Amino acid sequence: MLFNTLRTSFHCFLSLHHSFSFTRPSYSNIFSRSLSVATASANMESQRPVVLVLSGKSESEKEFARSLKENSTLKITDDVKFQTYLHSEMETQSEKDEFNIDTYMDALETKCFGRFILWSPRLPSTQDIVSLNFFELPIGSVCIADLQFKGRGRSHNTWESPKGSLLLSFTMQMENGHVVPLVQYVVCLAMTEAIKNLSIRNGIPPLDVRIKWPNDLYFNGLKVGGILCGSTYQSKIFNISVGVGLNVDNDKPTTSLNSELQKLNSDYKLQREDITSTFFDKFEHFFHILIHQGFQPLEELYYKTWLHSGQRIIVQEKNQEQDLPTENVVTVQGLTSSGYLLAIADNGERCELHPDGNSFDFFKGLVRSKLA
Repeated sequence: MLFNTLRTSFHCFLSLHHSFSFTRPSYSNIFSRSLSVATASANMESQRPVVLVLSGKSESEKEFARSLKENSTLKITDDVKFQTYLHSEMETQSEKDEFNIDTYMDALETKCFGRFILWSPRLPSTQDIVSLNFFELPIGSVCIADLQFKGRGRSHNTWESPKGSLLLSFTMQMENGHVVPLVQYVVCLAMTEAIKNLSIRNGIPPLDVRIKWPNDLYFNGLKVGGILCGSTYQSKIFNISVGVGLNVDNDKPTTSLNSELQKLNSDYKLQREDITSTFFDKFEHFFHILIHQGFQPLEELYYKTWLHSGQRIIVQEKNQEQDLPTENVVTVQGLTSSGYLLAIADNGERCELHPDGNSFDFFKGLVRSKLA
């Protein structure tokens, strides 16, 4: 472990509280019916037992998996029954589209991250598994599911998690609270670099997956992935659970990476196992830089990958003497040390941009905070 395991609750990442209304009754009825169907489907899924498979890369990590199973200390959401198995107890993987643990482990080269794995063909949420069992697992452990039936995004919004998606969550710890909010940027960067690396390694043009601040992944203007980070804090240690969702094969609700590869007439297909192992190799390297040198050495690569350099944005500024906020246009320059957007107004004034807390789009209604 990188640090001793400690606990309490402290939410340190950006979040949006999405609010919406429907002006026409037909829209509301459709939404209500869809929500009822989705809820009923999730309830039916929760009645089926969940299979959780444990494995490790080294012999000591495999021994830990055996101990964890024997002690029956793993927890899952209250309404879901589950059974735990060792990877060595599984004769073969029953379906060809299941995540292949052996292929993944053979390619993994990390010293910490991704070496202990919890895999399931279907789970309520990988993020729930690592959060509920954070202190039972080695730091760097990853939970991977082929399908989620209670996946979530920011502010507990539902995250569609069909088969064909890469769905994973992993654990980490940090001491420096000033760089904790920057972890989501490092995760995004590691994933985009992993995809580029795999493309080049297999002789195809690198897929230009880009970062939309703060934690979405886009390709050709469509969202293909997202990052979710949660943290607890006690005694100067941040315990962080990181969730990643990436559309690899399933085109819904937007597009998938492999469908875009087909448009390039490529015979190569990205595999979830290769993406995951390459991602952890990249992330471990970037994380080491973040811990020892801060984010600055990664900034140039990050700005080449994100969508926002030079972007013109309308922001809001509230005045106590006015009922409505005033709107101003600013130009994005980069990130501030606290992880928000650094921008400059037309009059040369530097400012920090924060989400307004109730917008679907981070770039509508941003709130400006003046910088000295």
